[in-house]
Amino acid sequence: MAKEGSEKAEETEKMIDQEAAKEAAEGSGSSSLRAAADPKEMRAVLLSGFGGLNKLRVAKKVMPEPQEGELKIRVKACGLNFIDLMVRQGNIDNPPKTPLIPGFECSGIIEALGESVKGFEIGDRVMAFVNYNAWAEVVCTPAEFVYKIPDDMGYSEAAAFPMNFVTAYMMLFEVANLREGMSVLVHSAGGGVGQAVAQLCSTIPNVTIFGTASSFKHEAIKDSVTHLFDRNADYVQEVKKISLDGVDIVLDCLCGENTGKGLGLLKPLGTYILYGSSNMVTGETKSFFSFAKSWWQVEKVNPIKLYEENKVIAGFYLLNLLFKQNRGGLIKGIMDKLITLYNEKKIKPLVDSLWALEEVKEAMQRIHDRGNIGKLILDVEKAPTPLSSSSVPFY
Repeated sequence: MAKEGSEKAEETEKMIDQEAAKEAAEGSGSSSLRAAADPKEMRAVLLSGFGGLNKLRVAKKVMPEPQEGELKIRVKACGLNFIDLMVRQGNIDNPPKTPLIPGFECSGIIEALGESVKGFEIGDRVMAFVNYNAWAEVVCTPAEFVYKIPDDMGYSEAAAFPMNFVTAYMMLFEVANLREGMSVLVHSAGGGVGQAVAQLCSTIPNVTIFGTASSFKHEAIKDSVTHLFDRNADYVQEVKKISLDGVDIVLDCLCGENTGKGLGLLKPLGTYILYGSSNMVTGETKSFFSFAKSWWQVEKVNPIKLYEENKVIAGFYLLNLLFKQNRGGLIKGIMDKLITLYNEKKIKPLVDSLWALEEVKEAMQRIHDRGNIGKLILDVEKAPTPLSSSSVPFY
């Protein structure tokens, strides 16, 4: 798996270098050789039921058309996130009915406008949040969730941008109020959100960044954080050796199993933010035993101690904020700030590797094994590599 991941990363670097030439050729009107033959059909990743990797396949689906207020996007690249593994297992609150097309973010070109849409034109390069259905050749999504791609940003970078950087920005600046001279501890520092956190912290003077990550990632990410620790080591004692009074912000994507440690590390008026539950994915399929074990390990919080110690505990879940709590306008403002930071070359999405739609199983396994450094991307126009012996056929 490590060798395959290394070869995939090398291939990705070559593909990103070639992306500008590929995008320039798109103006000629040429289409992907692997596009669905029927103009009313499209290729998409289909989740036939909740469970293991065998529940995923590439299928032909009827192409959607934009409703009022929506944009139709010809997808170039899709982001793959840990939440997608949880969706596959049905390990989320009120999961939707299957079969479904997974995926929550993508980049591409506007192909059609629904009624009453303003501010966009056919041919615009865009990135978007999608409430499922992103892993397909075409998606439709409300215009409020769509943002124009900066001129210097490629499609793979654009697909790696929205989820990770909005999550990182909201936690640091909207929830925790990061300021000059503060300190931050982020778990999974080598992942997409972890690297976005590190980059955003570097835009504020004198911020100390403590990170935990698997030891094999340390060499690749050591320059992005101030202090880096093995995710399995006693990082609490290591942090206290460096900062006796602890840290100002703890960002935890591990479903609260480290809540006690995180709260113990906080300075007075510090903020602990839970933003994920990656440790709930303990196997290929959801196991009631492993789920119950993970839930039982979540540390309980004494509310009296919170006010006695002047500490804050908070949660953040971007998809609910967008699609259930109607904060699209707030997120648009955050995206505007992030695009400005990108144009100023202060932040840049880190792409781990590119995968064909037919390689989604292998891509998901790489995330499950925590082998990625940065974001995994599904490249809709990419053909499966010869290394992928388990490519999924059309049905």
